[in-house]
Amino acid sequence: MSGMIAAAAQPILLVVLVLGGAAKLVTAGRDSEPGALGRLGPAVLAPERWRKNALIGCAIGEFGLAGSLFLIDHPAPRWMTVAFFTVATYVLWDLRRRRPDAGCGCFGDVSATPVGRRAISRTVLLSAMAVAVALDGAPGWPVLNWQVMAWLAGFIAVQLALSPEIEETYARLKYRAPCELRPFAPEKAAARLRSSTAWRHHAHLLGSEMPSDSWRELCWRFFVFEALNGSEVVFAVYLSGRRPPVRVAVVGGHAPIQESIPVSASL
Repeated sequence: MSGMIAAAAQPILLVVLVLGGAAKLVTAGRDSEPGALGRLGPAVLAPERWRKNALIGCAIGEFGLAGSLFLIDHPAPRWMTVAFFTVATYVLWDLRRRRPDAGCGCFGDVSATPVGRRAISRTVLLSAMAVAVALDGAPGWPVLNWQVMAWLAGFIAVQLALSPEIEETYARLKYRAPCELRPFAPEKAAARLRSSTAWRHHAHLLGSEMPSDSWRELCWRFFVFEALNGSEVVFAVYLSGRRPPVRVAVVGGHAPIQESIPVSASL
């Protein structure tokens, strides 16, 4: 059983590492608007002048791991792959806490959707798959019998379900424009807000259901509501994806900030 799981997991790890590295190199080499790399994964954590180099360095590391897994029959590259995906899981968790506006950058600018539970769950699964390969894997492309193919199909299905990039790619193909440039009606953003968990948890604080201010910045629509205690409740709604994230902060008055929204300098 463990051998079949490792045999099914190894092709997925190889493909993910190669695609992730290639997408990062394309994104790093593409002319984009100033500050764009500052919203993508590992680049967010680096100083501005090093962000492009951080993306390229991460891509080179992924290529190196993929090549080592495929060619070298030694535990070292396998456990290095485990370390890579484990660290990636922690980085995404920390990124979601510190920069809720930033995407994971896992597959370049296609991964611009803010980090959520799906992206983190995907790296957890990849970490577990890397452990299986480290314990019972072999270099090269495994023999794919029907049992291995069944495991492989299951892993692929779960990976696709946990990948917000699928929705972003579909949206780009449909609209032929990145999220920042797509039209999005404020009324639709307001409907997304009112159906969110953040709204249900904070609606009792509001003095009115009509916002006192609203504006759009890039892929976010902001709504400001007057609260009963004299403070303001600020919601930020992401404008892409089927289940877009909604962030909230309570500011001013006597209310402490409950959750920061480092998206807009206006806040």
